[in-house]
Amino acid sequence: MKLLILDRDGTLNRSRDDYVASPDEWEALPGALEAVARLNQGGWRVVLATNQSGIGRGLFDMASLNAIHAKMHRQLAVVGARVEAVFLCPHAPEDACACRKPAPGLFMQVGARFGVPLASVHAAGNAMRHVRAAATAGCQTHLLMTGKSEHLRGRLGQGSEADLAALAPDLPSGTHPHDDLAAFADWLLAQSTT
Repeated sequence: MKLLILDRDGTLNRSRDDYVASPDEWEALPGALEAVARLNQGGWRVVLATNQSGIGRGLFDMASLNAIHAKMHRQLAVVGARVEAVFLCPHAPEDACACRKPAPGLFMQVGARFGVPLASVHAAGNAMRHVRAAATAGCQTHLLMTGKSEHLRGRLGQGSEADLAALAPDLPSGTHPHDDLAAFADWLLAQSTT
C-alpha cells in the first residue's frame, strides 16, 4: 500500500497566526488540492495528521472542526482528490499527551489503522514538529517550504539536503526539501515510476 501522511495547516491550507477556527477561515493553498488529486491518481492513499490545540484551549469545538473538514473534503472532491482520514490531536500543549506533534502518537495511530510499517510511509509537512514526529515514528520525511517553513524558500540549492541541514540543524537527517505540496507530488510520482 502506498500511504502518505500530510500535515494540514500550512501544507494543504493557509496557516493563520491564530487558528483556523471556522469553515470561512479554511483556504486551500494554490495547487495543493490538485496535488492531492495527482497523488491519488498515482495510487497514493492520503491521510492527515494535525495538531488542533484550539479545541483543548476552548477556542473552537469539534462541531466547528468537523465543519472545516467537511468544506475541505468538498473542495478536494471537486478536483477529484480524496483524503481518506484525518488523525488529530485535540489537546493543549500542557496536557502532555502522546499524540501532540512532535510526539509520534498520531503517526503510530495511522500505522496501526492501516496496518503498514511506517518505514514505507512518506510524511510531508511545513512544520518542524511534523517532520520530527514522523521521523521518530520511522517515516520517510519531507519538509515543504510553505507555512512555518516559507522563510527557507529560495535559500536552498535545488533539493539540497545539505543546505537544509545547515539552515535547520534540528531537522532529522535524510529529510527531503520541496517548495510546496505540488513540488513534493511531482517528486514522489517521479520516484514511483523509476
